Amino acid sequence: MRKRWFLSILTVGVIAAFVGSVVIGLDVARAQAPVRIGVIEPLSGPVAASGNYIRMGAEIARDWLNAKGGVLGRKVELVIEDNKSDPKEAASAAEKLIVRDKVPAIMGAWGSSMTLAAMPKLEEYGVPMVVETSSAASITKRGNPWIFRISPPSEMEAVGLEPYVDKLAIKKADFLAVNTDWGRGSIQAFGDLLKKKGLPVGAAEFMEQSATDMNAQITKIKTTGGDTLFLTTAVEQITLVLKQAQEQRLSRKIVTTGGSSSPTQLIKQAGAAAEGTYHIVFFMPWFPESMPDGKLAKAFVDEWAKRGNPFEGLTEGFRGHDGIVTIAEAVKVAGKDDPKAVRDALWRVNLTGVNGPIHFEKDGPAGKESGQSKPSIFIVQIRDGKVALPEFARK
Repeated sequence: MRKRWFLSILTVGVIAAFVGSVVIGLDVARAQAPVRIGVIEPLSGPVAASGNYIRMGAEIARDWLNAKGGVLGRKVELVIEDNKSDPKEAASAAEKLIVRDKVPAIMGAWGSSMTLAAMPKLEEYGVPMVVETSSAASITKRGNPWIFRISPPSEMEAVGLEPYVDKLAIKKADFLAVNTDWGRGSIQAFGDLLKKKGLPVGAAEFMEQSATDMNAQITKIKTTGGDTLFLTTAVEQITLVLKQAQEQRLSRKIVTTGGSSSPTQLIKQAGAAAEGTYHIVFFMPWFPESMPDGKLAKAFVDEWAKRGNPFEGLTEGFRGHDGIVTIAEAVKVAGKDDPKAVRDALWRVNLTGVNGPIHFEKDGPAGKESGQSKPSIFIVQIRDGKVALPEFARK
């Protein structure tokens, strides 16, 4: 009897020791496992250039973080998905990252339509997303408490332009925008700004994201008697519009919105057709010393060049960097990579990215607010074949 009792105690002890070692082993393995961050970008499709530039910026952030010891002593790993410039693909990518890859947070998804399509998945599974590019107002107004945006909504972008409206000497403005949530939101926001300033608004024309012939829209715009054209789309389509506008001898001041115009790329692709155009941007790699943190901006520009990335991609690439460091900081503040803890920690994030300060304020319906940071906004001009600061925008 005593022997059986001893063997029973011994067996229980062995099992307990085994279970304990397994638990400890799992804890050690988890502590050594990388912090995985999901990324959803258009790596193929009509706006693939922009998505890949953001990926490049995200990779710089990852490497810089890992060179400093990672987050919570763990390496940062990016799990990157291609939304193919398609809202349905964006939703599928979000679900895959959450369910299969178990990421605690996601950065994405470039276009407003792609981000809006992914948002229900974030709320369904309870995983936060840092929105690095999308500007549709509805993203933070719909009431999704898992959304944190570091890019400006179109309304905020319009407010950033307001001090320069008189300097631009706008008399009457027309609009040409991509037919997406982004484009429609931009026309609404900038149209409201001009009306507030007592300026008349003419035509509001749209183009599909894959369209290559915008001559019909330009022909209509020529008849309005306006002197300024606000243009909202990605750089590839902007190039086509500028060339076709030149061919039709459209006499307008042209202002691109959304920060995705890549003026350096326009100089290469559109040539003389880009001369004199104005561009709202959120990063000025031509003048890094003029950014809120000039040292960080210069380091990012230098690292970008060191990797052989095209200079024209910098006006998109910084978004990837800032989105990833924002999530990494939230994981650090949370002390763990649990989705809800990361979401709660995002409200306490306070850091400076390439664009400038990042700190979230509540936006949207009470009780279901999204987070909205207030980014830095700049305006540049293509003059004499180079990117320049307009005289009125110089400090």
